This record gives sequence, C-alpha cells and structure tokens, in this order.
Amino acid sequence: MSIKEIIEKAKLKISKDRIFYGELMKNYTSFKIGGPAECLIKIEKKEELKEILLLANKENIPITIIGNGSNILVSDDGIRGITLIIKIEGIKYLEDGKKVIVNVGAGEKIAKLGRMFLNNQLTGFEEISGIPGSVGGAVRMNAGAHGKEMKDIVKTVTCMDYLGNEKKFNSSEMKFEYRKSILKEEKYIVTEVEIELEKGNKEKIKEKMDEYTKFRKEKQPLEYPSAGSTFKRGNDFITAKLIDEAGLKGFSIGGAEVSTKHSGFIINKGNATAKDVLELVNKVKEEVYKKFNKKIELEVEVIGK
Repeated sequence: MSIKEIIEKAKLKISKDRIFYGELMKNYTSFKIGGPAECLIKIEKKEELKEILLLANKENIPITIIGNGSNILVSDDGIRGITLIIKIEGIKYLEDGKKVIVNVGAGEKIAKLGRMFLNNQLTGFEEISGIPGSVGGAVRMNAGAHGKEMKDIVKTVTCMDYLGNEKKFNSSEMKFEYRKSILKEEKYIVTEVEIELEKGNKEKIKEKMDEYTKFRKEKQPLEYPSAGSTFKRGNDFITAKLIDEAGLKGFSIGGAEVSTKHSGFIINKGNATAKDVLELVNKVKEEVYKKFNKKIELEVEVIGK
C-alpha cells in the first residue's frame, strides 16, 4: 500500500488541504533547493502530531521533521516517507516580577517574536531576533548570533517522542552546546518552548535590533537563497577567514557559490542543486584542510534520500 493509500484509509483528523504528495521541497526551504517529498503534512496541533507519529510507527513509515526550512539542504531526490512541517503556534505571557516567561509554540517564527517582544518592551531577544527560522528549529540546534544563543533564554522545552509521548526538559537537561542540543542525539520533536525575558526600554531594544539588522544586511548575502551560515566556527579559528585565505571566495560549482560577501555562506546563485552545493562543500573542506590542516564542519543539516 502506498503512503497516500495508508493516510486516506486512516481518516486522519488533519485537514486534507494540509496534506500534500510529491511537493518539491525547494518551495519549503530558504536554500530553494530540494526534490519531492513523498508526503508532506503541515502540523498545527499537538494532537495532529501524535496521530501522525502513531500511524507512522504502526506502518513503519520514516518521519522527517522540518520547521521553517532555513538551516537544511534537501537532496535532489527528495525525502522518502512523511515530512512534517511543524506549524504549532501560540504565545502566552506570564509575569514574574522583573522576569517575563513567554510560552511559545514551536512553529512560531523568530522574526515575528522579535517584533512582538519589541512591542511588549521585553529585552533579551534582540540578538536572536534576526535568525531565520522557527523557534523549534532554533532550540534544536541552539541557534545563536552576536554572542547570544537560545540556551541563554530557554527555560523549558516541551517535546514529543516518536511514539507520541510528551516530555518536558529544563534548560540543563537540554545539554545545550555550540549548535547542538540533546534533540540532535535523541528523537524528540519540539512542540512548545518557555523563554525567559526581562522588561526593558522599547527605544533601547529597537536600537539594538536595528544595529543587528544593519550588520546582517552589510555582512551577509541576504539577497540570495542560502541556508544561513554553512559551516560551524572552529575551536581556534574563524572558518570564513580560512576559506577566504584559501582563495575560495566567489568559487562556484554549478549554481552554488561561496559568497563574495561572506565566505562562510554558500549561496544559490541560480538553479543550484543539492549536488552542486555538496560538491562545493567538499571542495572547500579539502582546500582548507590542504592549506591550513584544519577540519571544518557543516552547520547546515543535509536531509533526504
């Protein structure tokens, strides 16, 4: 039985207009790259997520989770099984003296939260506010910018395992490290996040956000599709600097190019394929290792067949 037949037979509570077959993933990723998903489902409620996970477990169907598609490279051959886009939303505020605890659905966009926190005069999120993507994805990879990471503001994370069981982690249990958390080792899906902020001055918050926005526009190739920073920083070196010194700035394979604006970004200059990007990544890794004896690692997650 095909996945389509299995899903139609299961008579799920999920609205049919949120279930797709053969959708090109390039339409769902910031890289604008990726082949067809065998089945793509947009999840808006925890109950829907549990229902799909139980069905997938029963029928032995592989599950792939994506948020806003901003830190991934999807194979040209696409993704087998069921791909879930987590769009669970909702924002609740709880004041606790000077602190404000905000309960946020995993599908909420970071940029939207930045605007809301500004309007509510909440500080502590300014550095994070320009990161593309959703809260769930940012927590999973402990995203960060300008010296601040998600671990610095996350109080608790509510997750679901692949059998539909709910579990809540506190910040220390999340085992946050540089671009890493327990969720990269164990199979859990973020559904809600508690963020701890403080009351602040709206003008000062806006000033900081404007400063970071200006920095990104000047230093990052925002005018081209990409998955954000392609490589992790090194323990004792700046990766983009080594790529630059290796003479790779502007080097391209197919439609993929090492950005001339920031060597740490590989961009989709025009109709790039995942194959183009991966060949370019390997070329960059080889040249940097050859010239500086340094191994660089991908920050972008590669998924699919």
